[in-house]
Amino acid sequence: MRQGATSSYAGFIALISGVATIGGFLFGFDSGVINGTVEGLAQAFHTTSAGTGFNVASVLLGSAVGAFAAGSLADVYGRRSILIISAVMFFFSAIGAGAATGSAMFVAARLLGGFAVGAASVLSPAYVAEVTPAATRGKLSTLQQIMINVGLLGSFISNALLAHFAGSATHPLWGGLEAWRWMFWMQTIPSAVFFFALLTIPESPRYLVARGRRDEAHAVLDKIMDDAEAKQKIGEIEASLNRDHKPSLADLKDPATGRIRKVVWAGVGIAAFQQLVGINVIFYYGSVLWQSIGYTEAASLGFNILTGVLAVISCLISSNLVDRVGRKPLLLVGSAGMAVTLVIVAIALSTGTTDAGNKLTLAYTPGMIAVVSVYVYSIFFNLSWGPVVWVMLGEMFPNQVRGSALAVSGLSQWVANFAITMTFPILLASIGLVGAYAVYAFFAAVSIPFVAKLVQETKGVELEAMQG
Repeated sequence: MRQGATSSYAGFIALISGVATIGGFLFGFDSGVINGTVEGLAQAFHTTSAGTGFNVASVLLGSAVGAFAAGSLADVYGRRSILIISAVMFFFSAIGAGAATGSAMFVAARLLGGFAVGAASVLSPAYVAEVTPAATRGKLSTLQQIMINVGLLGSFISNALLAHFAGSATHPLWGGLEAWRWMFWMQTIPSAVFFFALLTIPESPRYLVARGRRDEAHAVLDKIMDDAEAKQKIGEIEASLNRDHKPSLADLKDPATGRIRKVVWAGVGIAAFQQLVGINVIFYYGSVLWQSIGYTEAASLGFNILTGVLAVISCLISSNLVDRVGRKPLLLVGSAGMAVTLVIVAIALSTGTTDAGNKLTLAYTPGMIAVVSVYVYSIFFNLSWGPVVWVMLGEMFPNQVRGSALAVSGLSQWVANFAITMTFPILLASIGLVGAYAVYAFFAAVSIPFVAKLVQETKGVELEAMQG
């Protein structure tokens, strides 16, 4: 898929890429919706802080399984088919979470949704990478993070409005049911849109060639590039497949050394670091965080909306940089910026005092320094690690190992996400916000030498030319 795509081809590519990344919107909405429901869950299910933490984090266990299984399932049944199944799971997970009468039912619903989130997190960027030209692949692949942030913003706005109309997330709204339940049910709308939109887009041409459906692949490629390029691209894909064998986890090892391939370690590492820097603490526990420094529930939900707006703007800027300056420079700048801002947040928070319930109180000046620094940290993340990791995971692996490498990288990302989300309430109760932010600053700093040493630039490289 070369640079010669005309504007008509580009329009079709943008359309199918946009549909695929609705999965990113649902990923973001599902991640953000929990933010406004934490108090409601604790009251409804009578859970401790650890129990509430597990209810919140349970979706991530399903996500780890979904991310690990999605690559292999997509190699057998197709990228589009697994995304369609994910859309159905999103829908029923939203219904079940909102209707839950206890932790067991809630966790089951969230595990189902988690599988969908995990699958969409690896397959949406992989699909986009497989249907876009190398010259614009980075820009179009950043749609995944943009849509994740739009989904987060959508959930923040939805939560704020529902809580406003009800008076609180724990107060009854329509049908006498608490507002937090309706926060989950709102997700059924984009889930249905995702399902029907997926029915209008084609399967990945690389998957079709791999399954011997050459004519179908040619028909798809004819909509993406001119006929001569389509024929050449099919030849390149077939040549790549002929050099390889049936994909398996064993392909993760370099046949010459018997060791795990360097590119796999790079994928696993960047996937994990994206979470270890603590970004999802802000999204999952944002309202708790803001209230802990003295803001009301209504004000904290407003801060969440501002966070979402800044994240979307930052991703839009990144989308215009990633194919110009490259992936690796953005990661390095982002790591440095996050490390510095997280240290500033920790220092500002260290000036506060805590009461018997471990609630932090800050003076106005250090409180505003902490708030502004968190926003700047979020901007650095969404200029770099947010979108760029999804771009690289979709494109950095050779064809032979793509499914397996996506599986282990996705698993790494969601295990790290679960660990960060599950441990935050524990850190809050033990070493406090200062200690928690210091931990995230440490991981941001460590990611700098990791990227410098292990991550290879992929800007402008065709997928068939990726090396392992």
